[in-house]
Amino acid sequence: MNKSTLAMAVAIGVLAQQAGAAGFIEDSKATLGLRNFYINNDNRDSGAHSTQSKAEEWGQGFDLRFISGYTQGTVGFGIDAIGLLGVRLDSGGGTNGATAASGANYGSYGGTVFPSKSNGEAVDNFSSLGLTAKAKISQTELKLGTLQPKNPVIVTNDGRLLPQTWQGGQITSGEIKDLTLVGGQIESVKGRNSSNNEQLSIGGANGRTANGRDSNKFIYAGGDYKITKDLTAQYYYGNLEDFYKQHFLGLVHNWAIGPGVLKSDLRYFNSSDDGANGHDPLYYSTGNYQGFTAGRGKVDNNLYSGLFLYSVAGHTFGGGYQVSNGSSDFPWLNQGDGSSNYTITDMQIQKFGRAGERTWQARYSYDFAKVGVPGLTAGMVYLRGDNIDTVRSVTVPAGNGRSEWERDLTVGYVIPEGPLKNLGFMWKNATWRNDIPGQRDQDENRLIVSYSIPLL
Repeated sequence: MNKSTLAMAVAIGVLAQQAGAAGFIEDSKATLGLRNFYINNDNRDSGAHSTQSKAEEWGQGFDLRFISGYTQGTVGFGIDAIGLLGVRLDSGGGTNGATAASGANYGSYGGTVFPSKSNGEAVDNFSSLGLTAKAKISQTELKLGTLQPKNPVIVTNDGRLLPQTWQGGQITSGEIKDLTLVGGQIESVKGRNSSNNEQLSIGGANGRTANGRDSNKFIYAGGDYKITKDLTAQYYYGNLEDFYKQHFLGLVHNWAIGPGVLKSDLRYFNSSDDGANGHDPLYYSTGNYQGFTAGRGKVDNNLYSGLFLYSVAGHTFGGGYQVSNGSSDFPWLNQGDGSSNYTITDMQIQKFGRAGERTWQARYSYDFAKVGVPGLTAGMVYLRGDNIDTVRSVTVPAGNGRSEWERDLTVGYVIPEGPLKNLGFMWKNATWRNDIPGQRDQDENRLIVSYSIPLL
């Protein structure tokens, strides 16, 4: 029995004696989230005929959550639960994007939305149950079990039918005015298209082969400090054992200018190798490594970015710039089955964090409530990255100064009142084009219908 499981058993034993205490039941909440999700991914580039040119899946997701209150006393105890179920409605007649297992290749983690069988076919349904024991004293809270953290060094992905979840422990403290501190350790992750917990990895080492490498220890800590009501400073540290160490500095400022508000978001990541990643090729990261085979080597990346958004009368205009310096791509927790990171360029299709890449972006969104249509929103983001160098397996350049661009469109509507209040509809469209060797252009559409039912 590992430490997290033991702590969970002790906490449940305490709760069994105190569950009737005021606060535990009275402050509990339960909701059922429904998400109908369709995705169509069209790989248009004809240069790579060995993979599918189209990935298409459709499913119904159920997300049942129970969040308890706390028992009375100096130390309050509680427990949370999350039950997830995904039901396949269609897998595109075999175009689910999965690859079958063969020889030393274990096959893909799954398709675009659903886990897959060893032959690559999508499963009919998949499910999981997560429990979280929690304790609170004053303004400090400890959680052990299933987590969904979101901070600059670890971000939970919720871009498909069901969300990603993690296993570990986290402590959050707000004892000091205007300062929020967070620390934790993660041991495993359940992907958005999986029912199983897996260990942790990064791009370059996460392949589904006998040579894939992973870790069961990611530690993180940091905090947000409100210098003024409009200015927040951040520092976070993350360390995936045997892969990388990462420091983050951030500054967010809101400035009232005329009738609107200008938001400035400045971010800096410093990422370096840790343990085996510094010398063992099986742990190497992807990047532009002259003299290394297959363009892989140790983590070495500095990423700078700034995003500026001006909001006025329902309009939001924005622009940003990001530079990814160093020999490796920007590293983050990435098992190869769908993940997110805390960069301003984490888009619907691509991340724009390749070694040497320089990316500028433009954004616009509008809230139609300003013209009498509450609940209707629309937005567009365009990004272009250049200065990308890639290396062949024979250590010579495969492409110098290559580029990529992506355009994302989003239209959403949430019914604001009446018997169908909070029923949401969303269309997300993305186009990605590039001249990077071995990469395929993509067009993608997602249609999402969502609804949340309060049960408690």
